[in-house]
Amino acid sequence: MIKPPVLNPNATIGIVSPSSWMKESDLKTSVFVFENKGYKLVLGKSVFLKDNTYAGTPQERADDINGMFANPDIDAIICARGGYGANRVLPLLDYDLIKSNPKIFIGYSDITAFLTSITQTTGLVTFHGPMLSSFNKGMVEYNFDLMEKTLFGNESVTISPPPELQARVLKPGKAEGPIWGGNMCLLINRLGTEDQLDTDGAILFIEDVDEYLYAFDRMLVHMKEAGMFDNIKALIIGELLDMKDYDDPFGKSTDEIVIDVCGDLNIPIISNFPCGHGIFQATIPISVPVQLDAKTDIPSLTLLESPVK
Repeated sequence: MIKPPVLNPNATIGIVSPSSWMKESDLKTSVFVFENKGYKLVLGKSVFLKDNTYAGTPQERADDINGMFANPDIDAIICARGGYGANRVLPLLDYDLIKSNPKIFIGYSDITAFLTSITQTTGLVTFHGPMLSSFNKGMVEYNFDLMEKTLFGNESVTISPPPELQARVLKPGKAEGPIWGGNMCLLINRLGTEDQLDTDGAILFIEDVDEYLYAFDRMLVHMKEAGMFDNIKALIIGELLDMKDYDDPFGKSTDEIVIDVCGDLNIPIISNFPCGHGIFQATIPISVPVQLDAKTDIPSLTLLESPVK
């Protein structure tokens, strides 16, 4: 495990758009949030590029990521947004360069592909957490405070859901292990490739957005049949935003689907945790040992060591 240097107050943060592009109005609002906190932002070339749905060609997006890692003036890298297109960029990343220049790299959604690929290939701890798009309507104190607390290197960081987002315990218990995961579609998309996520012994977290209930059921069954749940220590379901149903109802809630597919696993399972596409997004360091406490009505996740050095 390679830990990136801590994020210091007033640090210089590089912004990249590795997948889709971001609206100019959202970009301005989000940049103000970070600058108002004292950070200097350097916007990469990909932030200003448009190639249909993509923020530039795959090579342009890869060059922007590689360049940010190579630039000694950049202290950390935050993605502008997710969208689609990570799978086209992964083969173009310079993993040797990234490994030689470890830095904080943070994002979620389509960025899941970058997080798992970079961490599994180089050993560098990456971070599933808020992006610029997370602040496109202004400051979200829960997101920013927890991000800084985690990236500043505070000891024994505990992630608890905010009062506005009530997490649910589906199967109680406690578990420890390295934490891995992200967006379900992206994790399934990498099955059968060299970037396939190794979940052996992991505490696994998964989330998705704007899916039909039958599709959520199908993805869970696919993950289980592919062996992704075979030896995990716990399962965390993030906030599942904007889930849909047909006029002919599927007949189960998302929690009921989880128990139907995964209830036979002898592990703690929680749902509605702040690691989805909703307003509240915890910063979760990929591959770092954590403890999940799901023995109380308010489950929590504690980092067992600092993810930065």
